Amino acid sequence: MADEVLTTIEDGVIIITLNRPKAKNAANKALAEGIAAAIDELESNDDLRVGILTGAGGTFCSGMDLKAFVTGETPNIPGRGFAGLTEYTPNKPLIGAVEGYALAGGLELAISCDMLIAADDAKFGIPEVKRGLAAAAGGLVKLPRQIAPRIAMELALTGDFISAQRAAELGLINHVVPSGTALEAAKELAARIAANGPLAVAKSKQVIAEQGDWSSDEMFKKQNDIVMPVFSSADAIEGATAFAEKRAPNWTGK
Repeated sequence: MADEVLTTIEDGVIIITLNRPKAKNAANKALAEGIAAAIDELESNDDLRVGILTGAGGTFCSGMDLKAFVTGETPNIPGRGFAGLTEYTPNKPLIGAVEGYALAGGLELAISCDMLIAADDAKFGIPEVKRGLAAAAGGLVKLPRQIAPRIAMELALTGDFISAQRAAELGLINHVVPSGTALEAAKELAARIAANGPLAVAKSKQVIAEQGDWSSDEMFKKQNDIVMPVFSSADAIEGATAFAEKRAPNWTGK
């Protein structure tokens, strides 16, 4: 894995750190490849339950590396999108821990996470129009599905930034925490998720991720097609047994 992305594993959680602090963690090809490889590790390693995406040096990601862009390099991975993530949805939960700036592609990377923790001095925005570009890595299509479309329109057309507090008001992020503590707060959230049945977590995530495209007539059938195997799983029996025996469950993910 490239030095542009560092990974550590703690108690079933993989922490994926963007590691180009001198460039405000701007995404180049190597960083995109590193994120894609880290997500592959999250997906393939049965011991991993949750991923956390964060940035080194007090910032999350300032977007695309424009110096690399003008030389013809783009931080896109086929089938994965910008920074190896924006067009891909992992099966396991991914939490973004945002300090400093999540701008342009950095915001699009953040909104590709399932949940977001942000420092109280963090800033969010899609300022591509200020550089004659467009927020084509999700800012124009995913952001209006996560906040009110009129607000997304304003952000896309002005390129203005918003604060973490405003992002929380809009429902874009889960929790605002003191500066410097976003990663620790994300670890706490990840631990609460990792303590649960991994099969139940994965299927619950899948339903929530896909249900927006379902009609009212079909939503329960589609939901049940996904979640009913959970109820007949070994983990379901283990969860009920552990509750009765007043002990922690021993999950197998089966």
